[in-house]
Amino acid sequence: MPYEALLILQIIDWAAVPVGVFAFIHALMQRPDAYAAIDRLTKPAWLGITGGATAALLLFSFAGIGWIFWMAGLVAALVYIVDIRPKLIEVQRGQRW
Repeated sequence: MPYEALLILQIIDWAAVPVGVFAFIHALMQRPDAYAAIDRLTKPAWLGITGGATAALLLFSFAGIGWIFWMAGLVAALVYIVDIRPKLIEVQRGQRW
């Protein structure tokens, strides 16, 4: 495989890790009652999901044999960031006029 392709794969691997870390830290800092207010899984469940996602992003590689675990970790972290995080922010911010 050409050097440039390996470099691009390595950049993708490294760029995914901060996404998982951000999702885990954000989930950790939210109030537990906010998760119940948005009618989603509990805070410990999301901490487990985002923590497992971060671990998968750290342990496996996009170009390696465990790419399916890496991909599952990235999808789980992105689901939290795209779906859960905005609802948590909205609930904790209160009603806007």
